Amino acid sequence: MDTNMQQKTTIKGKVHYVGVNDRNKQLFEGMWPLPYGVSYNSYLIDDELVALVDTVDVCYFEIFLRKIKNIIGDRPINYLIINHMEPDHSGSIRLIKQHYPDIVIVGNKQTFGMIEGFYGVTGEQYLVKDGDYLALGHHKLKFYLTPMVHWPETMMTYDETDGVLFSGDGFGCFGTLDGGFIDSRMNIDKYWDEMVRYYSNIVGKYGSPVQKALEKLAGLHISAICSTHGPVWMENIERVVGIYDKLSRYDADEGVVIVYGSMYGNTEQMAETIASELSACGIKNIVMHNVSKSNPSYILMDIFKYKGLIIGSPTYSNQIFPEVEAILSKILVRDMKGRYLGYFGSFCWAGAAVKRMAEFAEKSKFELIGDPVEMKQSMKDITYTQCENLAKAMADRLKVDRSKTL
Repeated sequence: MDTNMQQKTTIKGKVHYVGVNDRNKQLFEGMWPLPYGVSYNSYLIDDELVALVDTVDVCYFEIFLRKIKNIIGDRPINYLIINHMEPDHSGSIRLIKQHYPDIVIVGNKQTFGMIEGFYGVTGEQYLVKDGDYLALGHHKLKFYLTPMVHWPETMMTYDETDGVLFSGDGFGCFGTLDGGFIDSRMNIDKYWDEMVRYYSNIVGKYGSPVQKALEKLAGLHISAICSTHGPVWMENIERVVGIYDKLSRYDADEGVVIVYGSMYGNTEQMAETIASELSACGIKNIVMHNVSKSNPSYILMDIFKYKGLIIGSPTYSNQIFPEVEAILSKILVRDMKGRYLGYFGSFCWAGAAVKRMAEFAEKSKFELIGDPVEMKQSMKDITYTQCENLAKAMADRLKVDRSKTL
């Protein structure tokens, strides 16, 4: 391979980047917006024995195959290592198998049933357990099973020779790789919030398995993190691991997310009053989300960021406002911990939203702050006072945490 091509693909030693960019998909998993697109990362180890680590979405197979052949020419691929079976990473398995019929697929006992189920692919397999090795020549790979980060078959592959961790979806983020793929050769500003949004939407429920994976990896010398989405991390490894550690512990910064629905603006005025009082009480990080306008992925991202959560809903057909109910369901699915919760609502002739949000409060196991506020029709003097009191209670609770850290 010529020097210019090597510069465009080499990560470290004989490890090469052969991933692709998806600039067309609007919604990841059919749900989460991709304003910056997304990358599907795959890696090639060009050693005495050649190993391919994960594949890419089947739509990009021809581009993917060309990248592989630019590095190894007509040489065979000896091993295909599958760290994760979601189709955005496993989608090209069948076609890779057709082009390289003698390839040995490497995975754990959970992997192979999925490969046959998704793609009907069988053939020679190398089943690995936690701590097993695979020698390629110069490179020696060790496998770490990381179940439920974030599927049951997920694992990570560690190259002991150069300290490269192939982490599957772990440490991933949204966003295409525009030109370069190593963090030190890119402007990475856009990826930090996209990492939090990726984690909160895709991985968020699995904090405990992520913590177990971090403990398992803690003693490794890691010189590069090669995730299946986003940049190859080399300069920012400590920050990336720190973000995943913090999010998986459900730790959060001082601040309040106000999530509300409003049909004609009356419930929104309750939210505005609460926000104004929070600011007067010295809370700087206040994020407001109108559920009819904000996509749930951004709401969830901010709830993962901040400790306080105040939710408001009008009564709609004797139920919670549908878009508020949808976000409550998404919060419960993620099994979040350690949040402080307040809530408020409104009605015209029969109140139901506040009563039903009490059911959410109980299921969430969040710490309930202040008294819920219920308004009939529009704002009155008493409503302003009640909303301000709710805000004061939330601010006071956050200040207790602040004093503990001083």
